[in-house]
Amino acid sequence: MARRQQSADQLAVTALKLRMNLLRMLKPGKVGHLGGSSSIMDVTAALYFNEMNFDGSNITDTNRDRLLFSKGHAVLAQYAALVELGCIGREELGKLKTLEGVLQGHPDMEKTPGIEAVTGSLGQGLSIGVGMAKGFKIDKKDNRVYVICGDGEAAEGQIWEAVMSASAFNLDNLTMIVDRNKLQATGSICDIFPIDSYGKKVEAFGWHVIECDGHDMNAILKAFKEAREVHGKPVAIIAHTIKGKGFPFAEGVASFHNGSLTQQQYDEALELLNRQLEEVASC
Repeated sequence: MARRQQSADQLAVTALKLRMNLLRMLKPGKVGHLGGSSSIMDVTAALYFNEMNFDGSNITDTNRDRLLFSKGHAVLAQYAALVELGCIGREELGKLKTLEGVLQGHPDMEKTPGIEAVTGSLGQGLSIGVGMAKGFKIDKKDNRVYVICGDGEAAEGQIWEAVMSASAFNLDNLTMIVDRNKLQATGSICDIFPIDSYGKKVEAFGWHVIECDGHDMNAILKAFKEAREVHGKPVAIIAHTIKGKGFPFAEGVASFHNGSLTQQQYDEALELLNRQLEEVASC
């Protein structure tokens, strides 16, 4: 299977393109999860265009790695990447959350090419990932499974059951990425459902834990390299991120968890992304 391996600099450009795709999905007045999609966008770019064994022209290849968005509301980041990979037509971006489009508000494996599981309810994606990873172990296959979870999602008890199971099964082919943006739908996690020392908690269950800046491509690639070298236990990457990253008016603002853009905000974001893409193109 062909493997797209971009450099850190190339990935930074790809992440800009993915954020542009996100903006095209969320036209003014369109309610959608900009905040949590943009916070995990750099990690998503690194996964699809460097880390994962995934070929956009052959999405049913049995040897492909799997990526699940357990925080299913942030699937817009995955859609953005699948469009760039050619799995989904670019015209679908403008049809987000419509009956005539294939891109729904949460992952739908029956409707959207490249989606591996339905994860509309928080807390379930990691359990599905554990099952996939265990299946690959039983079949003696080299496929790896990556699951993106939210830090607010850790309030779901099923997450911790899956964490315990993955350790018990020694699933070193499973990597959980925690989008640690510290905000959930209605405010700060520390004010609503505080979960301190997230990494230490997961480590206590027998996981190998790596922490990194979730917007620094070199740090992200270094974390994935370390994860591949771990044997005998699953890996958790705690990616420290900013909700709404790349959209200054939305950065660190809880209301953009599932809000809509005004025309002014949309124009501001479009101008900023176009300028940034022009700058890297001229380098």
